[in-house]
Amino acid sequence: MVRPKSDHRRMLLKDERALLGEVLADPGWLADVCELPAATLRPLLPYYLPLARDIAQRRSATNSSLLVGVQGPQGAGKSTLVKILAAVLERLAGLQVALLSIDDIYLTRAQRRALAERVHPLFITRGVPGTHDIPLGVEVLESLTRSGPTAIPRFDKAMDDRIPEANWPVVRGPCDVVLFEGLWIGLPPIPPSQLDRPFNALEEHEDADGTWRRHSNDALATEYPSLFARCELLVHLQVPDFACVRRWRSDAEHKLRARLEARGADTSRVMDEAALGRFFAHYERFTAHAMATLPDRADAILRLDRDHRVVESTRFR
Repeated sequence: MVRPKSDHRRMLLKDERALLGEVLADPGWLADVCELPAATLRPLLPYYLPLARDIAQRRSATNSSLLVGVQGPQGAGKSTLVKILAAVLERLAGLQVALLSIDDIYLTRAQRRALAERVHPLFITRGVPGTHDIPLGVEVLESLTRSGPTAIPRFDKAMDDRIPEANWPVVRGPCDVVLFEGLWIGLPPIPPSQLDRPFNALEEHEDADGTWRRHSNDALATEYPSLFARCELLVHLQVPDFACVRRWRSDAEHKLRARLEARGADTSRVMDEAALGRFFAHYERFTAHAMATLPDRADAILRLDRDHRVVESTRFR
């Protein structure tokens, strides 16, 4: 992203009502950047603009790169949130913002195949803790806070593999704000005693001895803290229940298929409902753990209702 010629104090000096009014008066630029219809964008702004202003204030107070974690279940709207935050912080606060998704540091398919052969066959499927390249993530986050170029990894979910490094976008740092979003950001490990009983049919039939889930949990306890420690603030998207997660992710998968079909691209790796159900079963345990524990650990919470609307927010503590 190109750093605008602006003064971050211009945004900080506005009160929230004035800031909201300014953007609502001309939401077209933000809708274009975020690739959202203005009608979809408008209801989000009363919640997302104050959050952007809080981040700008924290960045101004520290006068150094600020790393913000954004966590929520699949389909909750993490990508949309970080796009809006980045656009507002760049245009209205003049800050240079970089985005990184934990999904973009998945292990390659070849690496997951090797993990599946060495530890457990279920690790061929991306998603659970243990299927991410933690050293790569740490390296990228640290690089974004320093002077010089940083290549941002990209993972192609349709191909289920990381794209070649030559095609990664490059950001020149140091960045003022780094928004790091993902399903497991900030998640603590599950107490080992809670891993004894299978959580669902997948675990009961394909991980009866608990090898897969314990390896994932061990990774969450020993490897992921070095990645999460870089985040100075944590934003949590809180959803009503796992049924909403399933429905929203299913909607996203249908949209992905439609986009690929419109381009004439291969859709063989896009999941149908049966494949999606199996995919959900892989990370159901850790998603439930995140929904139960992260509201108490987050610095700010955005609460969604069953219709995917943001209905309440808590500010940074």
